[in-house]
Amino acid sequence: CKHCEGRVLRTMHPAPSPAKLFDLCSRLKEKGAVGCLISGGCLPNGSVPLRRFIGAIARIKRELGLTVVVHTGLIDGLTARRLKEAGVDAALIDVIGSDETIRDVYQLRRGVEDYKAALRALHDSGIPFVPHILVGLHYGELRGELRALVAIARHGPSALIVIALIPLPGTSMEKLSPPPPSTVARVVAAARLMMPEVPLALGCARPKGLHRVELDRLALRAGVDAVAFPTQAGFDEASKLGLSHSIHPTCCSQVYRDLGGPG
Repeated sequence: CKHCEGRVLRTMHPAPSPAKLFDLCSRLKEKGAVGCLISGGCLPNGSVPLRRFIGAIARIKRELGLTVVVHTGLIDGLTARRLKEAGVDAALIDVIGSDETIRDVYQLRRGVEDYKAALRALHDSGIPFVPHILVGLHYGELRGELRALVAIARHGPSALIVIALIPLPGTSMEKLSPPPPSTVARVVAAARLMMPEVPLALGCARPKGLHRVELDRLALRAGVDAVAFPTQAGFDEASKLGLSHSIHPTCCSQVYRDLGGPG
């Protein structure tokens, strides 16, 4: 995709086979890890090729006791049910509400209806699922974020994560400006109004520097329940708003457990 062009994957440990995935998780646990995120690349149909790893994931849960979070991409009902049976703690999916963005940025021959079907598959499987909204994915502009929120709200997620475009060096988007903090906060506020009972987090994938400082403040005012890697300004704003806080060394997708949401 034109967003990261595979660069984000380069920071992750490769596990190209089920046996190597289990061995990697064993080594990580020996070093003190409490969980792992299993992600991709995706196939040309938009799915992350998880199915052949499900047996290894079940073994990781059974023998290592790690928290396991997976990025699913466009997922079918059978895979969702098998991930549920394997004991996956949360399934993450970026939801896009614009056919144009899916085609031009993700470069997939899929559509918004396919994302709705994936949400339905996750919901029907009973697996805890945590959709993500990437604000500004369409070259820094709003394009379908609100439609994506409507689709998510109809499927009762365990939690929702809002993130924002980071123009990554070395990609075709590196010279773009990210969406302003106020724009991201508007999406947060819309999510809060649409889903008042769903745990809502500001995710780790968001610009740094002054952008992050301002966004942390605005997102707390807009109603987020959690902030990944908060700035000091975020802590200060929480205090001004009279909010109590605690720190959790886990993926922000687990906010549904911390807050007792509809998991």
